[in-house]
Amino acid sequence: MAEIKWTNEAVVWLEDIHKYIANDNPVAANRVAEGIYNKVQVLIDFPEIGYLYRSEPEGDIRVLLYGHYRIAYLYKKNTVIEILGVFHGALDMERYF
Repeated sequence: MAEIKWTNEAVVWLEDIHKYIANDNPVAANRVAEGIYNKVQVLIDFPEIGYLYRSEPEGDIRVLLYGHYRIAYLYKKNTVIEILGVFHGALDMERYF
């Protein structure tokens, strides 16, 4: 069973997504934020479910999809998962790695 840790950057990304959606629809904002959080919880039991984005010495950077969003995470072989960021599908993730 893996342990999930959110980086400060990932928390800020999720908060920004929530705030942006909440400007028009607070209920939808809560639904999206909760959906992303719940999708991340799947990684506890299935840490390799996301597609491989890139291998690094620290572990594999993988991406999990949720609706229009991509959840980037670092899967360290010692069963630690670091959530690196939550990106809208239209964003170029390469700019952030």
